[in-house]
Amino acid sequence: MCRPAVFAARAHCGPRSWGASRPFTQFEHHHFPGFSQSPGLGVRRPLRFLAWKLQLDESQIKQLAAILDQLKIERAQAEVDDRRAVSLLAEAAEGESFDRAKADEAGALRTKSAERVQRKVVESVERLHTLLNPDQRAKLAYLLRTGSLVM
Repeated sequence: MCRPAVFAARAHCGPRSWGASRPFTQFEHHHFPGFSQSPGLGVRRPLRFLAWKLQLDESQIKQLAAILDQLKIERAQAEVDDRRAVSLLAEAAEGESFDRAKADEAGALRTKSAERVQRKVVESVERLHTLLNPDQRAKLAYLLRTGSLVM
């Protein structure tokens, strides 16, 4: 992970990795030239990456942040559901005889959770599609096709 200038020597990021000819601002990040990285923004990497790659304006960045936040919440809920499913499977295996009903409940929970996440991914891509202009949509499609962006 790259750090601001104070950590540049240890993290192999910063002005020393750019050479003397590259101007440096305190929080500019060399993987995203021209894109400042303030320590207090709280912006996650997918948002910065997409903002840079798709050349989003400020309004688009705010809307993208909301889209990604909702997707993150749905994925977090899926992780909770997965832990519940594992617990149910453990309970099914724990008794004298295997509890098929609990095992089936665990499987159903995982299936429903995966379906909810998939619906949210499709909804997120649809919302992103309406947010972007045609050139940005082409760049998004390229990122998805090449695996640079995984939804």
